Amino acid sequence: MEDFAKALEDQDYGFKKGQVVRGKVYNYEADGAYVDIGGKSLAYIPNSEVSVKSSGDWSELLPLNEELDFLIIREQDAEGQVTVSRRQLEVKRIWDELKDIQDSGKSLQVRVFGVNKGGVTVDWQGLRGFIPRSHLSDRNNLESLVGQNLTVTILEADSDRNKLVFSQREATRAESFSQLELGQLVEGTVASIKPFGVFLNFEGTSGLLHIKQISQSFIESLGGVFELGQPIKAMIVDLDEGKGRISLSTRVLENYPGEVLENMSEVMASAEARAERARKKVLE
Repeated sequence: MEDFAKALEDQDYGFKKGQVVRGKVYNYEADGAYVDIGGKSLAYIPNSEVSVKSSGDWSELLPLNEELDFLIIREQDAEGQVTVSRRQLEVKRIWDELKDIQDSGKSLQVRVFGVNKGGVTVDWQGLRGFIPRSHLSDRNNLESLVGQNLTVTILEADSDRNKLVFSQREATRAESFSQLELGQLVEGTVASIKPFGVFLNFEGTSGLLHIKQISQSFIESLGGVFELGQPIKAMIVDLDEGKGRISLSTRVLENYPGEVLENMSEVMASAEARAERARKKVLE
């Protein structure tokens, strides 16, 4: 028996930091739990390494006698005990999932839990992320966003630097693009007037009505043609989701060159009927 005990004592179980092992929770303690992973001593899992969730029921997170995977985060001490983690396994799985979502371009929902000068801090499956103010739809009253769920896309997901940045604006734009198509007639309002064209806001996004797409007639200046806030109907003639560009046209709605300039109200009033005729040309 003494020889057998000595053999057990001398045995190298080969547990190394970073190794994933299977084990069963043996019992709970106030600050953690002991796990049987088949070693000389029971492994230990501190409360802080149980889960990415800030709180939870021990019986749900670490059920007694149920076989689970654990990550060794500290090798054997003098007593042969190793320290293990479930949280770090979850974190790796979450980062892998984020990478897949980023590659697919899909959106996801995050919950806002804090505000700072640069934007808002959010939570996704226990990981902390950030949305810059410039990538929020509502940039004025950030405090009102706390507790809300926001639909976002991933701007940056770097597990090595623990950096996770989202964009609500890009998610909104992507959603808007998914509902748009070439030849579609949209109604918006003039958001800005530039020398090269007019930007229209519509359906949560914006598009450019280039000066060459306003009329079949030459336009020297847009100052006398449009005003800010003016309602305009225009047809989508080009979509570039990669660059986030939507090109619009009122030119295709004209019955004769210069009609938009001479009788804008009539073109707008009958835009739906005109669009039916113009759509075939746009889609050719």
